[in-house]
Amino acid sequence: QVQLVESGGGSVPSGGSLRLSCAASGYTYSSYFMGWFRQAPGKEREGVAAMDSDGSTSYSDSVQGRFTISQDNAKNTLYLQMNSLKPEDTAMYYCAAGPSPQWWLLREADFAYWGQGTQVTISS
Repeated sequence: QVQLVESGGGSVPSGGSLRLSCAASGYTYSSYFMGWFRQAPGKEREGVAAMDSDGSTSYSDSVQGRFTISQDNAKNTLYLQMNSLKPEDTAMYYCAAGPSPQWWLLREADFAYWGQGTQVTISS
C-alpha cells in the first residue's frame, strides 16, 4: 500500500525558508515520478514541482528559481527546499506519486497517490 507522509511545514516570515520532506513507503520508490502540489484557501490545487528517478525536474513559473525539488532514493524521501518565501506561497502542500510519463506537466491527474499535506504559512 502506497503511503506518502509529508513533514516540515510551519509558519515563517516573508523572505524566509522551509524544507518539506515526504517519506514514501509501500512501493519501489523509483517506480513512480514524484511531485509537490499546493492548495491555498479558495483556490484549486496547483502543481509546484516534480521530478523523475533520473533527476530531471519541472517547476511552475511561480516558484522557478526559489524552490528546489530533490530526492534521496536510499531513504525513499522527496524534498522541497523553499527559499525567498512570499505570502502568496501560503498553502497546504501535498506530496504526490504517479506513473504518468507526463509528470513534467504538473497536472493532478497524472499523479495517483497523495499524502495528507503539510501547512505552510508565510507572514508579510
